[in-house]
Amino acid sequence: MSKRINYTSGAKWEDLVGYSRAVQVGNIIEIAGTTAVRDGVVVHKNDPYNQAKTIIEIASETLTKAGASLNDVIRTRMFITNIRDWEEIAKAHGEFFKDIKPATTLVEVSGFVDPDMLVEIEFSVYLAD
Repeated sequence: MSKRINYTSGAKWEDLVGYSRAVQVGNIIEIAGTTAVRDGVVVHKNDPYNQAKTIIEIASETLTKAGASLNDVIRTRMFITNIRDWEEIAKAHGEFFKDIKPATTLVEVSGFVDPDMLVEIEFSVYLAD
């Protein structure tokens, strides 16, 4: 059986809710739904493009801790609160993933815990042997 490794961001929500920023089992890393929160504060309010960029940067930082990179991402799932923002969010996603081209889903949701959060992204990662 493969060893399980939990990666934490140190966010207060992790212990409260009982989750990790990312979990690795063998060659698979799953990064939890990530929003544009830095030091406990939502950044880039009313700016879906920069929120999406920040989220992908946070995921990249997490992957670096795991010895991986965005090049190892095989799937993203984007949840957005306003479908009219899809092009700005997709533009940010494309800036990081235009050559990697993971499988991707984008859906509109009714909202997040904080109304300043406009987008949340999950990442699935596979590390080749």
